[in-house]
Amino acid sequence: MQGVSNKAFFAEFIGTLVLVFMGCGAAVFLGCDAAGGHLAVAFSFGLSIVAMAYVIGNVSGCHVNPAVSLGMLLAGRIDGKTFSAYLGAQFSGAIVGAALLKKLADNYAPGDQTGGLGANGFGTVGMTGAIVVEVILTFIFVFTILGVTADESKGAVAGLVIGLTLTFVHIVGIPLTGTSVNPARSFGPAIFAEGTQALEQYWVFLVAPLAGAALAALLYKAVAKPKAA
Repeated sequence: MQGVSNKAFFAEFIGTLVLVFMGCGAAVFLGCDAAGGHLAVAFSFGLSIVAMAYVIGNVSGCHVNPAVSLGMLLAGRIDGKTFSAYLGAQFSGAIVGAALLKKLADNYAPGDQTGGLGANGFGTVGMTGAIVVEVILTFIFVFTILGVTADESKGAVAGLVIGLTLTFVHIVGIPLTGTSVNPARSFGPAIFAEGTQALEQYWVFLVAPLAGAALAALLYKAVAKPKAA
């Protein structure tokens, strides 16, 4: 796509693939019920972002998340063409990552301790609760990203801060919705999950994270943007 380098597109594809494969893979093979499994899954998602941030951050910005890309678009840091291209790369990467995980799970974890490749769901909070949870957690995540990436002097630690933020939102969100905060991450596993529930509930994990990201961008511009000299 004009305006977006092939390297940036491929970086977003690979980054999202890694996030889905490693994060959801931890959920599949470890489960989330026990405290140890819960924390391991949270750190698997977070450490995936840390690793990818330091590998592809200078290529594409390491969004690997449509909600992050939307936040960047609304904050004026990327244009519409880049946003569209990144969405294509992120959803493609998520689908391939989930497909690879599905193949591995079929061979080595036929029981799949999550019941659906780490797919998200309403859990015990219901539809309204899931929307509220995902809006809040995505707001925190994207608001942090907008802040820490606004100052070039923080570049050396930005990946670590972002990864740790993703970790702590997962620690809170896993028992409630499985934690999405990322429409692409939710879409890949939903396609391959057994049954139809994950796809039927997917709209929440598309709309709520995007709403949380939009809110983060609007509030960041209003509150955290430095005043003009």
